[in-house]
Amino acid sequence: MTSGFLDLQFWTTAGAIVCLLAASAFFSGSETALTAASRAKLRARADRGESGAETALALTNDSERLIGSLLLGNNVVNILSASLATALLSRIFGHSGVALATLVMTFLVLIFAEVLPKTYAISAPEDVAIRVSPLARIVKALLAPLVAVVRVIVRGILAIFGLKTDPESQMFSVREEIAGALAIGHSSGAMHKEDRDRLLGALDLGSRSVEEIMRHRSGIEMIDCDLPPEAILDAVLTSPHTRLPLYKDERENVVGVIHAKDLLRAVNKVVRAGGTVADIDVLSVAMPPYFIPDTTALDEQMRTFLSRRTHFALVVDEYGTLRGLITLEDILEEIVGDITDEHDTEALPTLHPTSSGDYLVEGSMTIRDLNRALDWNLPDDEANTVAGLVIHAAQSIPAQGQVFSFHGYRFEVVARRENRLTRLRIRPLSSPS
Repeated sequence: MTSGFLDLQFWTTAGAIVCLLAASAFFSGSETALTAASRAKLRARADRGESGAETALALTNDSERLIGSLLLGNNVVNILSASLATALLSRIFGHSGVALATLVMTFLVLIFAEVLPKTYAISAPEDVAIRVSPLARIVKALLAPLVAVVRVIVRGILAIFGLKTDPESQMFSVREEIAGALAIGHSSGAMHKEDRDRLLGALDLGSRSVEEIMRHRSGIEMIDCDLPPEAILDAVLTSPHTRLPLYKDERENVVGVIHAKDLLRAVNKVVRAGGTVADIDVLSVAMPPYFIPDTTALDEQMRTFLSRRTHFALVVDEYGTLRGLITLEDILEEIVGDITDEHDTEALPTLHPTSSGDYLVEGSMTIRDLNRALDWNLPDDEANTVAGLVIHAAQSIPAQGQVFSFHGYRFEVVARRENRLTRLRIRPLSSPS
């Protein structure tokens, strides 16, 4: 050991190492805080007048340059501190100082420059992000030229291997962030399943079309406009629905939509004038039909319903053929679940658990409803209903009693009526995650 090593050079080098470790802690904590901070919470605090929150938001808007600057700064100070420690301990302990410097700096960097600042930052990411954002903005500006060079080099290397990156792409998807937060909240017990399903349902409206939730034309209750007015009135009064399509000659030819209140007003007017129900011109009372394409997004259709002040639309395909109908209530049910009242007499598709761990499911039940009810993950990109999924996977209409295994689940056809699978028995082949 060299005598008189506690000189000015020793203390200067030791002080520099401490400062570099503090800088490394700043870079590590800033990176964690600025990436983990909720942009929604930062926006709320910025709206309350916190300037640091506005700065933090501006930094996270360009996350690639920000993370690049912090990583570059962190690596520089870590390498420099390790080099100074090696020189210092080699001066004191000779050749064995290299190994000692490696051990000491690994411990110091791990505890004081990585784990400690990141743990603190993750415990209160918004608060830390607001505190570090002014200095982080300066670091980002100073290191921007070097970061730009590094990005060019990295993209050049990736291009050699046929990998291309989009410089304008966003690192995070807002929808994925929210969906991930909801999943974490539910798995940790902080959020009820029903609340998670409602919020996810609202998020999904933009990515789903009306054909996925519409009532198929085979299940539409319609009235022949050529029937006597008395028969039409009876059909309207006995129906659980407020609005009913009117057709002429064939069901594909929808000529109007009769609203129960409009018809009753017409009846009241005629009777008060001394006439009878037979005197009513039903077509003059009916509203003109409103047709929409089956590819319309649900969120767009909901806005259209609200702006038109109507709740009922007939769905047609690209050839103009009637495919089904959809109401505002159908869209709202995708968010809040089934809405029923005292006039709803139709039985909803249900599933029944059995003692063996299977579920008896009606074929008309949608895959989305099944997934939401049981937290399963059956795909719904090729079919909307459970029966449709089995038919698509089998590439045929299965016979009663046939069994299939796909997507991690076992399907058994319990009942079939003509070409429709009316009931199936399903169970996961292993515990669903």
